[in-house]
Amino acid sequence: MDLINKALEFEKRKMKSLSTSDRVKISREAKDLVLDLNQIYKEKKDEKIMDIMKRITAIKRKVEKRLKGAPLTA
Repeated sequence: MDLINKALEFEKRKMKSLSTSDRVKISREAKDLVLDLNQIYKEKKDEKIMDIMKRITAIKRKVEKRLKGAPLTA
């Protein structure tokens, strides 16, 4: 359950005024957390774990959207 606590702490982190390297680190950490939580979810099928994974994925998407920038319009 240490992994779940780590994921909950990740959610509470401040995500304002981040450098590009900070965004990359956050994105990679989020990916690792989701993959590790997924292994636990496969065994236990606990909906709370799925909810945590969804929230972390939302944070990851938000950070990656900022990393990639706005798409160019034609």
